[in-house]
Amino acid sequence: MENFYYLDLFAGGGGLSEGFVQAGFSPVAHIEMDKAACYTLKTRQAYYWLKKNNKINIYYDYLENKITRNQLYNYVPKKIINTVINEEISDNTINSLFKNIAKKIGKRKISLIIGGPPCQAYSIVGRARDEKSMEGDSRNYLYIQYAKFLKRFNPDFFVFENVLGLLSAKDSNGKKYFDAMINLFESLEYKIDYRILDASNFGVFQKRKRIIIIGSKKNPNFCFPNLEIDNFINIKVNDLFSDLPKLKAGEGTFNAKNCLPYNKEFLYEIGIKDRAFKKITYHFARKNNKKDLEIYKIAVKNWNSNNQRLNYNDLPQKLKTQKNTKSFLDRYKVIEGEWNFCHTIVAHLSKDGHYYIHPDINQNRSITPREAARIQSFPDNYYFETIRGTPAFSPVFKQIGNAVPVRLAKKIADKIMEIINE
Repeated sequence: MENFYYLDLFAGGGGLSEGFVQAGFSPVAHIEMDKAACYTLKTRQAYYWLKKNNKINIYYDYLENKITRNQLYNYVPKKIINTVINEEISDNTINSLFKNIAKKIGKRKISLIIGGPPCQAYSIVGRARDEKSMEGDSRNYLYIQYAKFLKRFNPDFFVFENVLGLLSAKDSNGKKYFDAMINLFESLEYKIDYRILDASNFGVFQKRKRIIIIGSKKNPNFCFPNLEIDNFINIKVNDLFSDLPKLKAGEGTFNAKNCLPYNKEFLYEIGIKDRAFKKITYHFARKNNKKDLEIYKIAVKNWNSNNQRLNYNDLPQKLKTQKNTKSFLDRYKVIEGEWNFCHTIVAHLSKDGHYYIHPDINQNRSITPREAARIQSFPDNYYFETIRGTPAFSPVFKQIGNAVPVRLAKKIADKIMEIINE
């Protein structure tokens, strides 16, 4: 089978990349500025190499904390680990990045570039919170760096992902970044088409709308491929949690832990559970103070009884700690356990879990990283890395919240693979 190679820009924790690997593409490099996310990408590269070479038990030993991260990496060729480049993409680094990537590519052809620049500058919420509406933020122009990679490596396709706010964000002259972006990509002789996709239509158990831009170099008649709708009408969000040990706030472990008995096929069918290694990592709940836990119970009771969100102003005065009583009044929000999807998982989880309260009132806590990862359709054997000196929750939730859901990424990747093989 012919290998089709891709380059992943602004790779984050690897949700988009994971979907393309599952579809049969091979990465030549991931570029990411966040150090913890780079370790996550390296660990995932180690997983795939060990699996391919019938040494997967080494990876499972790592998940069970029997070997260190450095020991894990020592079992894998350096060229595999070194496909991950911990670097910011900027005018100062781009030439050295080009040279580094060119060495990694060798004589191979890059079929595809994927990635989405950090979305904060385009986010409607981000612009609302910034007094200058993100004007002058250098992240507004990262698409120009993306285009430089297209020009340098000339892939047949590219996939660019971002938030819906990209469609309305404007520069200081009132011109839309989106229009400038499309014009730039078209000037490089790409036929562009885009769609707004909701992950909940493709087997992901959350409402998550994103804009996906696909460019094709060789097909002037290219149009966005039709992705097969994949709704699981009889499956609820609670079904994603059904085999996870029940926890109270502050309980659990980051290390590998046994799941509860599971006699269904669904979590295996969608690629979440691993038949060879049925344990999970990062099933650990945040600690909360007594006031938060009281608020959580009120919020869950309101939601589970009549699907009513808690309004912060309706709390008893003794539980109120925030002075802001005019906006973000839904700051305590329960996961929609009995629905087919929940609200969008975002990186704010790295700061607190108030917006993602577990629907089981008896557990009385916010969701764990593993629960968030399942909502984002990451496999249970996907391990998220941290770095010393950083609270373990922060980098892990950030990587999960910022990721493209794996199942959505795979849907897109499968279609591109079909087009390439036509």
